[in-house]
Amino acid sequence: MAGEYSKRQLVLGVFLTRHGHHPGSWRQPETPGGGNPDFQYWLKLVRIAERGKLHTAFFADFAGLGGDDVRGIERTPQGGGFEPLTLISALAAATSEIGLVATVNTNFCHPYTLARQLASIDHLSGGRVGWNVVSSLAPGSIRTFGVADPLSHGERYERAAEFIELAKALWDSWSDGAFDHPDKASGKFLDAADVHPVHHHGRFFNSDSILDLARPLQGYPVFVQAGNSDTGRDFAARHAEMIYAAAQFIDDARAYYDDVKGRMAAHGRAPDQLKITPGLSFAIGRTEEEAREKFEALQAKVNFSGPIELIGEDVSHLPLDEPLPDDYPVPANGKGRWEQIVRLGKRENLSVRQLVLRYNVVRGHRVAIGTPAQVADQIEDWFTQGVVDGFNLIPPLNPGFLEDFVDQVVPELQRRGIFRTQYEGRTLRENLGLHRPPNQHAEKADPSPVRQQQ
Repeated sequence: MAGEYSKRQLVLGVFLTRHGHHPGSWRQPETPGGGNPDFQYWLKLVRIAERGKLHTAFFADFAGLGGDDVRGIERTPQGGGFEPLTLISALAAATSEIGLVATVNTNFCHPYTLARQLASIDHLSGGRVGWNVVSSLAPGSIRTFGVADPLSHGERYERAAEFIELAKALWDSWSDGAFDHPDKASGKFLDAADVHPVHHHGRFFNSDSILDLARPLQGYPVFVQAGNSDTGRDFAARHAEMIYAAAQFIDDARAYYDDVKGRMAAHGRAPDQLKITPGLSFAIGRTEEEAREKFEALQAKVNFSGPIELIGEDVSHLPLDEPLPDDYPVPANGKGRWEQIVRLGKRENLSVRQLVLRYNVVRGHRVAIGTPAQVADQIEDWFTQGVVDGFNLIPPLNPGFLEDFVDQVVPELQRRGIFRTQYEGRTLRENLGLHRPPNQHAEKADPSPVRQQQ
């Protein structure tokens, strides 16, 4: 569908890991050896994404590997990552346009600390920071941080909501432009009316404070979230502006999209102020057969000789070549993803081994395999049917698969008029077509977007 840009444009981000998302990626001949952190390598990946005009580079975090979580550790690549906020701070100075999204878990830090960090990085990056809000509480994290009385699933979301509420109040503790007009003659550096002290006393946090730096350039960082459970979906409808979702089939994608967008009105929000972007794994070749061979080369490296997990759940004790038991208990973390696993297993009568190869290697995301045109067809189909706003790419192997997408699929999407050829805005919010939130203390709140996509 070549031609003029349509008003609605595809959102594309990339979830970056050092070797790639496929568990067999680190064993490929072309991947970098060793596990020491290497900033230049991460920068190379982000610059590839920026070359492709992608909206965001997304960095996960799994804080807390329990001291006894060493069974099978020798089979998993370790040590090559950075703490996400530290990494995006460095990337902010070495890139100019792509959005930088860091994962921060609301269970293990304080809103004041994070508000300072994210505001600082938003200024350092020229308004390109996003926060992936996570509230999970894995067993390793519980042991690492010495959590004596873990919160329930619902309570963790309550804490996360209060965390965001306090962080927003701190970002709003100075009016926009509060420091723009110092008067040297009078000795008055700012107007006292521009300071808004925070007095927050809630269930989880207490703070009487003023943030010690200017309001973020974007007002608030872009809020990203990945909730699949019913509680997570309502949290997303209330707070999220970008969702990293999971759907292998178009019917599942449509149901999720309609459900979450349909909940937004109850929170006074417009549907276009939330971008739903499921993960998309892919393999690209000159022919479909070549693409499948590239993906199968990765599948052949999956190791079934030791501990076996399904989205973090140890299933080593189960018979690998039998279906997942109907009475298997739902894990406390990742409820929505686990329900997808159960549905997929029943839908296609898959064994545990087949579920690992089908689901776990891409964590429940869709896999597009084929020529650049075939992969673009699948993306365009879901986008034009209105079941997604875009995709968060999860390259199975870096940097090769990411380069394939940027150099071969992106131009095809641009020719079809559904993906931009340049960054239109200066900030991440502008490039996503999101409103810049007014300061909650402003006398007149202007809800209009700073810039809409063309």
